[in-house]
Amino acid sequence: MRLKLNLFVLLAFFWSTLVVAADDPQQVVKNTANKVLAEVTLNKTNLEQNPKLIYPLVERLIVPYFDFKAMAQSAMGRFWRNTSDEQQTRLVNEFKELLVGTYATALLGYSGQEIEYPPMNMEAGSDRAMVPTKIAAAGGPPIPVNYRLKLRDNGWMVTDVVIDGISLVTTYRSSFAREIQMGAAKSKGKDRMALGIDALIQTLADKNNSK
Repeated sequence: MRLKLNLFVLLAFFWSTLVVAADDPQQVVKNTANKVLAEVTLNKTNLEQNPKLIYPLVERLIVPYFDFKAMAQSAMGRFWRNTSDEQQTRLVNEFKELLVGTYATALLGYSGQEIEYPPMNMEAGSDRAMVPTKIAAAGGPPIPVNYRLKLRDNGWMVTDVVIDGISLVTTYRSSFAREIQMGAAKSKGKDRMALGIDALIQTLADKNNSK
């Protein structure tokens, strides 16, 4: 599972500010993949000497094309409706920082893996798409990585990634639910659900601060 998540993390960087036709999400993936990997390869020496340089690259090329709020909301599932506006803001920020940190670390380890782009099926005029890719794995068959996207006002945005049949959002949904329930069980007070959500946010913050 860790290998698969690392592969997801690598492919998740294939989004940038490159302007591509909004009606062709697969072409967005191909073009931005080439752009990001070319920049990482070009700056490989500098990145090895100063790994922190990867973070501004991620913020510039990746963050604008991931809908972290939609991902966090989906990962929260039924608990999202119990969150306050302030909790939502904190949760999205911590979730974003967690993913960005993981993405950055994995991108530093890129070593030229080849990517395949199988044909994509998409209904004409649809505002949703599933873009399939496959990434080469040493000693085994390519691992399928499918991107779920939603067309927003500013273009296609990633809302989930499915690795070898395993949804990133679904995986976080299970772990988030456990953290909330454990936090609520340990809390004292009338609104245990809110306290459980606070406990989840604090857990995410602690992970981010420990990097």
